[in-house]
Amino acid sequence: MRNPNNHSNNNACTGISNHYLQVKSFDAFFWYCIFIPLSILPCGRRPDRYLERQAEFQINFSNNMVSGRIYDYYDTTKYVKLSFTGTYNPLSRRLLLTEQNVLQYSIPADCIPCIKTYELQYLNDGKDEILSGEWKGHIVERQKNCPPGKIILKKAVQSDFPVDIEQTDSLARIQEFLHVESRTKDVVKTVFVDVPQIKIELYDNAEIDNDTITVFVNDKMLLYHQRLTEKPLTLYVNAFPGIAYELVMYADNLGLIPPNTALMVITAGKKKMDVFLSSSEQKSAAVRFVYRKPE
Repeated sequence: MRNPNNHSNNNACTGISNHYLQVKSFDAFFWYCIFIPLSILPCGRRPDRYLERQAEFQINFSNNMVSGRIYDYYDTTKYVKLSFTGTYNPLSRRLLLTEQNVLQYSIPADCIPCIKTYELQYLNDGKDEILSGEWKGHIVERQKNCPPGKIILKKAVQSDFPVDIEQTDSLARIQEFLHVESRTKDVVKTVFVDVPQIKIELYDNAEIDNDTITVFVNDKMLLYHQRLTEKPLTLYVNAFPGIAYELVMYADNLGLIPPNTALMVITAGKKKMDVFLSSSEQKSAAVRFVYRKPE
């Protein structure tokens, strides 16, 4: 864990970065900043009291649209987790990020989260990849503005916090009350890809016999009671480097011809492959995906 009291860099950030010679769009990666002098967590009755903190940005890029999570934190036990969306302009290399919702928080009782908008410039000096810019925002559930500030972020390959799998609100509500029987997990294959965007298509294998499945990725339910047919059930995963993404196919039934079988077609950049899955009432087929960025 990075030391929140290490201020030796004074508004500079540290991290490990893979370098690009030309950047027209981004992969998925972590951004984090070690130290920002002025916090955005107003605390207590004094309006000028703020908690010094760090920040980690987990950014997914899809074409010129961005989304992800931001952690504002003093340490990994005192934090605010927020979702954000935004845009990237490849000509000016500028990002506009807007926080949408406070997803989770664990902060002192007299601190209040701030919803922020960031205007950031991407820079690559051949050694480091940096986002720098400014923010402005407002205090949650109040009209009062947070004091604006400046931020510098350096690209990193490791996170201090878990990486979320994107899940719709409706599926999250279903999963909250869903009871799934415990079954043995059969890892059929580990797939290594060299691009962060992974497309997964699931078809019924051979004869269509009313097989239905529920699919989890890293324990997040992404498909619920979906019937396998000749038309694909399609999922997209935006992968961060070095993190294993495990897809589990849970058989809701065995169809007319047991067991429950599926053809998985994986597309990642120029790579395309087929994987055959078979799940039963005793075991669930699984496939692991790992994104390894090219040197």
